[in-house]
Amino acid sequence: MVGSQCREAILANTGQAWEEWIQQLDRGVDPGWSHERIVRHIAAEYEVSPEWSDLLALLYGQKLGRVPVGQTASAGVQIGVRRTMPVSKDKVWTFLLSSEGLPCWLGTLPSLPLQVRHEYVTEEGTRGQIRSVIPQQKLRLTWQPQGWDHPSTLQLYVLSKSPDKTTVSVHQEKLDDIYMREVMRRHWEAALDRIQSRLIG
Repeated sequence: MVGSQCREAILANTGQAWEEWIQQLDRGVDPGWSHERIVRHIAAEYEVSPEWSDLLALLYGQKLGRVPVGQTASAGVQIGVRRTMPVSKDKVWTFLLSSEGLPCWLGTLPSLPLQVRHEYVTEEGTRGQIRSVIPQQKLRLTWQPQGWDHPSTLQLYVLSKSPDKTTVSVHQEKLDDIYMREVMRRHWEAALDRIQSRLIG
């Protein structure tokens, strides 16, 4: 499935609607071609950047019944990003839930009560609900930025095997499509950059 934000991005970046791409690729692509060959075909036949040639080939591959990396039957399209920092687990967990830390990953909120079914709305318009909490370790919640058609599921893990080293892991499920997977990969990498910068300096 190609979501509304992906459709808008395809039109803005390639000059054609997704439906037009389907018609053209149906005419010009052999269903037996590899992903790489479809990418080369798009790059050679149309004035499209390498990044968009690859993405269009992935999306078209889905139409042909291929399952892209990052998609499962149960969780849909998903992404995982992690970062290990030379900081204690307690310090990381406390920071992530502080008024200074929340804007780095969730959005601007004075606080986030760790109560199952607690609903939140950030100043930026992101909304969701807490689904489960394991203190000092895991937070599972829904996450729906303004303009999204439906919520995704977000899991934040804080893991440590030594007192002075902690891994922050973000896992997001139920994304619209592989375009949003890439958008959110970049989003969470930037969020982890912000968290690390604030914690380490």
